[in-house]
Amino acid sequence: MFLEQGIKVENNFGKYIIGSLLIIAISFIGQLPLLAAILYQIFVNGRKYQTNNFELMHFFEPNFTLFLILIPSVITLFGIYFIIRYLHGQTLLSVTTARESIDWSRVSFSFALWTLITIASVLVTFYINPENFKVNFNLVPFLVLVLIGTLLIPFQTTVEEYVFRGYLMQGFANLARNRWFPLVMTSVIFGLMHLANPEVEKMGSIILVYYIGTGLFLGIITLMDEGMELALGFHAANNLVSALLVTSDWSAFQTHSIFKDVSEPKVGFDIILPVVVIYPFLLFIFSRKYKWSDWKKKLI
Repeated sequence: MFLEQGIKVENNFGKYIIGSLLIIAISFIGQLPLLAAILYQIFVNGRKYQTNNFELMHFFEPNFTLFLILIPSVITLFGIYFIIRYLHGQTLLSVTTARESIDWSRVSFSFALWTLITIASVLVTFYINPENFKVNFNLVPFLVLVLIGTLLIPFQTTVEEYVFRGYLMQGFANLARNRWFPLVMTSVIFGLMHLANPEVEKMGSIILVYYIGTGLFLGIITLMDEGMELALGFHAANNLVSALLVTSDWSAFQTHSIFKDVSEPKVGFDIILPVVVIYPFLLFIFSRKYKWSDWKKKLI
């Protein structure tokens, strides 16, 4: 069983606190290239910089910015491996899945399914409200974006999944010895982690319903499927396809995407729709395809 693979007497919760602090520290080390680039522009080129998300996202050329903010994920992923291996005495596989090896067909299916749904939703929205978009396509920068995004965004999403649906999920299971507590805690922390996103500043804290709901959905499919494969595929598709399709002045990723959303952001049904309609629909598809059963036991 996935959670039980991390439940060991020697894996007390204090180790997970230490491990989490180490992951944060490694992430900060990974941000040194970004810091160096900003300091170079300030002290060598004399540029002014205000420490806020909007300024950061527009300080460099978008592809270069994306590259700099994704690099820490590569370093952090290696750090997670060493923490799991040497602090907890586990293999990376044991924090990934209960199967004998990673089921890449599950990753691919989840990735493809969410990619199709995301593309369809963007095209429908563009068709209904074309005035809210402008075509942002520029071939050469877009191809560079495809290269950077394809290589590095999976690192970013994989790090988040290993931290929340793998490492902390098993950590809270060690503390509580049940399943509902790790599910709730990782979902709430995952949502709160996005507080610094510019979308929250622009639309208000109500958008946390979407972020926490997404964390809950990813936690449910991890527990029901006894592994992170479906969550890994979904998260990678969500961030990569979004970065390639649509950008805006207030989104977390500023990219040379195909479209740019020029509408004024507001809280509406589109924030609640994924949580109350789309995610349950995906749960139904996954449950039928992978023959999930005994929901109460696996989630509680």
